[in-house]
Formats: sequence, structure tokens, C-alpha cells
Amino acid sequence: MTSLGDVEPQIALGALDGRYRTAIAPLVDHLSEAALNRERIRVEVEWFIHLTSHAVVPGVRSLTETERVALRRVVDGFGPADIAELAEIERVTVHDVKAVEYYLKKRLATIAPEPVDAGLAELIHFACTSEDINNLAYALMVKGAVEQVWLPRAQALADQLGAMARDLADVPLLAHTHGQPATPTTMGKELAVLTFRLQRQLTRVRGTAYLGKFNGATGTYGAHLAAVPEHDWEATSRAFVESLGLQWNPLTTQIESHDWQAEVYADMARFNRILHGLAVDVWTYISKGYFAQVRGQGTVGSSTMPHKVNPIRFENAEANLEVSTALLDVLGSTLVESRMQRDLTDSSMQRNIGTAFGHSLLAIDNVCRGLSGLDAVPVAMAADLDSNWEVLAEPIQSAMRALAARGVEGMDSPYERLKELTRGRRIGADDLRDFIGGLGLPEDVSARLQAMTPQSYVGLAPSLVRHLDG
Repeated sequence: MTSLGDVEPQIALGALDGRYRTAIAPLVDHLSEAALNRERIRVEVEWFIHLTSHAVVPGVRSLTETERVALRRVVDGFGPADIAELAEIERVTVHDVKAVEYYLKKRLATIAPEPVDAGLAELIHFACTSEDINNLAYALMVKGAVEQVWLPRAQALADQLGAMARDLADVPLLAHTHGQPATPTTMGKELAVLTFRLQRQLTRVRGTAYLGKFNGATGTYGAHLAAVPEHDWEATSRAFVESLGLQWNPLTTQIESHDWQAEVYADMARFNRILHGLAVDVWTYISKGYFAQVRGQGTVGSSTMPHKVNPIRFENAEANLEVSTALLDVLGSTLVESRMQRDLTDSSMQRNIGTAFGHSLLAIDNVCRGLSGLDAVPVAMAADLDSNWEVLAEPIQSAMRALAARGVEGMDSPYERLKELTRGRRIGADDLRDFIGGLGLPEDVSARLQAMTPQSYVGLAPSLVRHLDG
């Protein structure tokens, strides 16, 4: 049997690295295996520089500015040849973080203008356990992916939806509760509800605290004190973690507890679920004819039915949101647990972070593209409203209740009387106006209710959209 990998290495096993690579490409620089190794190298380099710059180990010289620049260039220039070289070292060490240590020591022996001596090079990975490096690398990776890729895309979607809500603020819409015709609203107000919900989750994600630890094999600074007992290692740990733009976690086992990851993944999963609801609702509005898919629709809708334009963007988004949310959920529930001081379940689990982000990003892209191809069809919404005059039973019985409370005669049993008129059958404008005329209402109330239509019975819906502006 021929191996596809041998024939064409670019053929991917997963959809994200194959069919949808373009849509999720920006995440590769943050959440791929290569990105993980780059960030490991960054942490090791910055720790080496920190140790020497702050005279942490007595008698050790400080690196020159030239040496610091050269070391940081190793991180910034980390590319395909370096990835291959590191992989070759790992095949020997059978340990990914140890491979990074050896890779950097090789670099120190060759940096210009003069190699760093072998003795000083022993401060690479000094007093570290692998998880000291990994937890900071993952925090930097996730922080970059969230702040530089996922959040901007998600915010752009929320902004796009908010603009639609404002544009359609005054367009009446027959609401459906439990799938049945209900009190009218406006399309803009309904989109504003979803926008508001998405924005709340984005605010939570934007406020994420990315924690990091740097305290040794079981979080006790044991090796640190054994090597340099007089030093304030907690202060150094804190200063180093914060120098990377992370929040210091002072109390851990061998691993950083990952609670912050569970928190941000829960917020992202909640965003996904709200977006899933949006995709389902818009799909339903399209099926009812409230939206037409007309812009940018030069593609084939159906392979056999020429008239069809399928709402595939929203269907694709649903599927990808379900995959992403499932992964985010299992990441959050698994990462917060570890047997006593350490087990390796988190190591395997965290390798799926990129996949979880990727499916969410792909869904966001599909929803944005789907929304861009929609035009509202107010005439279709108006037709549904005009076929459901019975929804005005609510304001009529409510007005009667208010009059009854004021002592007006003849306003008894308002709910029951409207129920008898409307339950289980359709009525038209004339039926309703005849009914109103026979109620004996005060003239001003009768005139107000007689003038009401399903299209005008939208309450404050148009003005409620303003809450999107704070």
C-alpha cells in the first residue's frame, strides 16, 4: 500500500491543516509544535539573560549587549532549518525540553563575535524542571493566539453583527417562541441581543490573566536554594515571570495549575455556543425568507437544483463550533487535575489547543462570510406579520386589565375573552377591529388599539439596539 505521506507530504490528515489551512494559518505561528519550541527557546534564553544580568549566581559575569542580541536573534530567526535540527537532537534525547537545552548550548558555542564559554553555558536551564519552561511557553503561545489572532477576528464578527443590528433596528419581525408566532420584535433588536451576548464573552476573554510559575521540580525552589542558598528566589521567580508579560503564580506543584487556561477556554466555549445559536437562528431566518443570500453567491448552491443557494457558511460554522467547543470543554476539565505533584496528562492534552482554536476561528470566518452575503427581505417579514393578527390579543387584553384595575366597567375576564377569540384559529384585521369596537373601551383606548397592527406592535425594540453603544 502506497503511503500518501511519501507521495505528497502536504496532504494533511486533519481538515485544519489541509482544506482549511488558509483560514487558520495565523494560528500556526502561535500554537503549532514549531511555535511551542520557539517559545521554549525564548524562555530559556530570557532566563539565561535574567540570571546573568541580575547577578543571581555570585561570581558569574553579565552577558554583553552583543551576546544578548545574538541570543535573542536565535529566537526571532527560528525557522525550518532550526526546526529540523532540534528534531534531530530530540531523536537522541527522547526528551523535547532537554533537546532545547542542548540546541541552545550548541548555539552559545557559535555565537559571534566570541563563543560563550562552556562553564557559563551551564546556566542554560539552571535550576529548572521541564515544566518551568513549558508552562511559560504555553502561556506565551495562548496569550499571543488569543490577543493577536482569535480576539481580533471574534471582535470583527461582533462588530459586523452590531452594524447589521443597527441597520435593521426598525425592521419589524414576527417573533417565534416555542416555534409559535409571538409578540413582534425587530430583526435589529434580535441581532443586537446576540451581539450583546458575544461582546460580554469577549470582554471576559480580554480580561484573562495568563499565569506562569518558575519554582522547580515540586514548586519548592529546592534546587535553587541548594545552589545559591542566600538568594531571594521568590523575588527572582516573580520578576522573571512578570518580565515575560505574565502573572506570577506563587503556589504550585511541579506544574502551573492551568486554572487560568480552564477559565479562558470556558469563556471561549461560551462564545462558541452563543455563535452556534446565531448560526442556527440566521439559518432559520433564511429558510423563512427573511434573508436572501444574494451577494457574492457565484458558487454552485446545489449540484442538481440550479435555483438553490444553500446556507452552507452557517452549517459549516455549526459543525466547527461543535468540534471546538467539545475540545475546549475537555481541555478545561482535564487540565485542572493532576495526580499529586505531577502527571503527564496535561502534556498530551495541551497539544490540542491549536485544534480547538482553529475550529473556532474557522467558524468565525464562515459566519462573517455568511453574514456578508445576506440581504434582509422586509417584505417577507411583513407578510408573516400580516398573517398573524392574533398576536395583538396580548396588547388588547393588557389594556383591558389596566382599565379593570382602574374600575372601568365591562373589562372583566380579558384574557379569557381574547383566548376565545384567537386560540386555535387565524383572525384578520377586520375580525380584531370588530372585536375591539364591541368592548366598550374608552374612546382614546379604542382608537389606539384599532390603529395598532402587527408591524407597529414592536414596543421599544428599535430603540433597545442603542444599548450596543453603551
